Amino acid sequence: MNSSSATPSSPDFSASRASSKPFRRRRVIAGAALAGSLLLTAGAPAALAAADTGAAAAPAPARGPAVPPLDTQALRAAIAHLDDPQATAAQVRVEGSAGRWYGTSGVADLRTKRPVRQEDTFRIGSITKVFVATVVLQLAAEHKVDLDAPVQRYLPGVLPAGFPPITITQLLNHTSGLPAESGPDVPDLSTPEKVLQHRYDRWTPRRLVSLVSHGPMRFEPGTKQEYRGINYVLAAMVVEKVTGRSYGEEIGRRILRPLHLTRTSVPGNDPTIHGPHVHGYLAMSDGTLRDATEYDQTEAWGEGEMISTTGDLDRFLSALFSGRLLPAAQLERMFTLPPENVRMTDGGPARYSAGLQTVTVNGVTFWGKTGERYGYNSAMVATRDQQRRLVYSFNPTHRDQTQMKMTLRIADAVTKGKD
Repeated sequence: MNSSSATPSSPDFSASRASSKPFRRRRVIAGAALAGSLLLTAGAPAALAAADTGAAAAPAPARGPAVPPLDTQALRAAIAHLDDPQATAAQVRVEGSAGRWYGTSGVADLRTKRPVRQEDTFRIGSITKVFVATVVLQLAAEHKVDLDAPVQRYLPGVLPAGFPPITITQLLNHTSGLPAESGPDVPDLSTPEKVLQHRYDRWTPRRLVSLVSHGPMRFEPGTKQEYRGINYVLAAMVVEKVTGRSYGEEIGRRILRPLHLTRTSVPGNDPTIHGPHVHGYLAMSDGTLRDATEYDQTEAWGEGEMISTTGDLDRFLSALFSGRLLPAAQLERMFTLPPENVRMTDGGPARYSAGLQTVTVNGVTFWGKTGERYGYNSAMVATRDQQRRLVYSFNPTHRDQTQMKMTLRIADAVTKGKD
């Protein structure tokens, strides 16, 4: 395992064989469940230059309670056990005013046995949502999007006429109440073999939305919270309608190029990952591993298709929390949960804001986002005052709750500190 020492910085289930349970229904992301379990364990565009929006950049938040010192031994141990859960690689980056560390384990490619390197890219899954939400909030700061207006105003005819008004905010914070996916177009992903049979399926945003166009609504918009990827497919469609450019172009123009995130991309119709990258693998029903790196991401689109590195994600998160991407009022929406009476559909407290999710582990509260694609699991989170920022990526071979073991080990390692 490769690792660097921590240095101060300036002011789930059996994992050894393929799961016998069917894969989760498409567009139901396990990251939401992982976040809940963690909670239980304890030429810059307008928004980049505050002067262009007429609003001041967000002030630095007050320093919160001190986070524990980094325990580098625990961090190394957290990613060392790639047999529980079964994974082919892992990497963790910790940054912030309370210390830094980077470490890896496993290999980027089982065929060549090449170790993981910092510049290796990987699929970031639902972390894509934070980029989409940032662009939507930038457009709101520019008075091009009204967050309290119904999505139907921007996308007439996309949702059935009988659906109630759903505001842009309700898309961003997962309180839309949109129906569950149904119909003949929903693919059968009940086994890893069937997953790979669909790896080159080509989707369009409207076709994705059609999966939730057969009522009934899950609940009245704004009354409950349920994590749903389709909310961000619609949000990305709003970006395209308002700007006249693809949402990927807007992310590049507004975020990637200004922040020099040169290893981050929106692949669109390209199923491959170009340049040095970490491969993702799936365990078949007989336990053998197949490379699942090449996969058409149009089936994720604005909810989860992007590619990045731990370094780029850390740079993005730092810029976002520092107020470099959003004026104060819009940034505050990212740290504002729905009213207390709005609960998750499982009865738990709401944990999704307009673009982020929050989780408290061992008394340390983080804001950020988890992400998952077949063969990839990742997260970028930070304390609001950025004493501690964490970006991790590992490569589980099973798309099931066994992944939680690695997530919990990493979470414990960055929050418990040394005894």
